[in-house]
Amino acid sequence: MEGVEYFKESGQLTEEVLKIVKKYAEANKIRDIVVASTTGATGVKASEIFKGYNLVVVTHSAGFKEPGKVELLEENRIAIEKNGGRILTTTHALSGVERSLRKRFNIIGPLEQIAYTLRLFGQGTKVCVEIAIMAADAGLIPIDKDVISIGGTSRGADTAIVLKPAYSSDFFDLKIRKILCKPSNF
Repeated sequence: MEGVEYFKESGQLTEEVLKIVKKYAEANKIRDIVVASTTGATGVKASEIFKGYNLVVVTHSAGFKEPGKVELLEENRIAIEKNGGRILTTTHALSGVERSLRKRFNIIGPLEQIAYTLRLFGQGTKVCVEIAIMAADAGLIPIDKDVISIGGTSRGADTAIVLKPAYSSDFFDLKIRKILCKPSNF
């Protein structure tokens, strides 16, 4: 598999994305997979397909939509962990405290500028980069070899990239190696 799979639309393409990722991971012996999942539905599907892999499911941070609330559903957390996946709920690498500056003072800092730039390739691409940084910072994926990162535009997955992760403190050491799939119309 050498070409990029382009989807006509963004959105709920989780099953197709996971098939593409599984095929690439097997062919290239990549065992580290990071996937974004808000409620955990995408994480459950990934945990079923990637049993035996180092699967990290990255959720929204607590309070992302509503104070005091984590959006990951408890039944999905149980299923992901039962299948061997690990769950990471933490501050978003490309917003964090800067989001409060935007909300309070209507200014955009460097992290959100990076996020907006990555969105030129689609929301899923930004998510893929961001969750890889978050998982690296948590020590859940290696930074010395390629991993596959899966993200999406709203709900479900529509983007997957191969990248060499980096810690947030070494952001510019992160390398996007290949785009496996993404929407062309977003």
